[in-house]
Amino acid sequence: MSGSQLPNLPACRMNPIEYEEMKRQMEEKLSKGLSSESLCPCVVPALLTPKKDGSWRMCVDSRAINKITIKYRFSIPQLDDMLDMMAGSCIFTKIDLKSGYHQIRLRPRDEWKTAFKTKDGLYEWLVMPFGLSNAPSTFMRFMNQVLQPFIGKFLVVYFDDILIYGKTKEDHVSHLQQVMRILRQEKLYINLKKCSFMTSAIMFLGLVVSAKGLEVDLGFIRSFSTVMPPITARMKKNQFVWTKAATKAFEEIKKGLTEAPVLQLTDFSKVFEVACDASNVGIGGVLSQEGHPIAFFSEKLNEAKQKYSIYDKEFYVVVQTLRYWHHYLLPKEFALYSDHEALIHVNSQKKLNHHHGKWVSVLQEYTFVNRINLVLRIRQLMLLVEWCIFFLLWLYRLWDLIC
Repeated sequence: MSGSQLPNLPACRMNPIEYEEMKRQMEEKLSKGLSSESLCPCVVPALLTPKKDGSWRMCVDSRAINKITIKYRFSIPQLDDMLDMMAGSCIFTKIDLKSGYHQIRLRPRDEWKTAFKTKDGLYEWLVMPFGLSNAPSTFMRFMNQVLQPFIGKFLVVYFDDILIYGKTKEDHVSHLQQVMRILRQEKLYINLKKCSFMTSAIMFLGLVVSAKGLEVDLGFIRSFSTVMPPITARMKKNQFVWTKAATKAFEEIKKGLTEAPVLQLTDFSKVFEVACDASNVGIGGVLSQEGHPIAFFSEKLNEAKQKYSIYDKEFYVVVQTLRYWHHYLLPKEFALYSDHEALIHVNSQKKLNHHHGKWVSVLQEYTFVNRINLVLRIRQLMLLVEWCIFFLLWLYRLWDLIC
């Protein structure tokens, strides 16, 4: 935005081990041509966040840049339309690009806008980084342009998910060759570990797509992850003792599979609402429009995550919920409901630890209005009323003593 003050934030503090890891990753990015040294006055800090395998990922805290960025929204295909295109197909291939964002070069003379700082100096990206608010729309537009000749004929694309569908093996092989040819022509590299070739059923945007149509996924059973623990606990070694709690959980799961809740059909012209909450054993969320549920999400917390603070659990459930429904939420602004008031100020949090840095970078890709859950407001009002009653009783007793 013209006239906006450019941020110039200090580098994040690191211990010697983290410093050496940051230095190693920066040398790797410089050697691969992903980044270069910079003289830009507009700088935000880089930090390290932990990965599932115990290694580290370097990311940039782009919140200050996103605040002064004019938002760009590319038209996103609707899920129903894509599913209609696949009707009658029985062979599927899913292709995943390797570090998709990094395969897009930044426009020359615009690199300075992505400048970041480490303890060793200033750098800027030469490729599109993660964490910028306009990155998802830019990536979707790029993929749409590259694969436009095939979209709707035998292919659908949704951000980094490329799905090729067909009715015969011969046609599918021909279509796959055409797609691979265009990817090679555009110098786009795929991640073979995340690709699936010529399968009869495939997971696409949270749904199991096959020749039978759409099949039930366990993730759509409301509170599945929090209902299951009494049963999974019986499966541990030398601990098979069936209990009343396990029987109750088993009956609830059967009911969830046979009696699906009445869910509203998605209307992309309306505002999405996301409500989420965390407990000591699991997290969950509800996607809705105008108060009517569309889908449910739940996840059981492992022992490490059960030790998170209340703030971290509430932060984690927000991130996981948005990731789960990213295909609904990325295109436009939505309302996010949480019963933890501190999360409203997450974008103004100055100091970020390793977990928060990773989670904040995820949130930067979404546009939402953060709202406090009505339940929390009622609780706060009740506490205020109780305090007022207590204060009035104290004044009444004091008046009795004086008189």
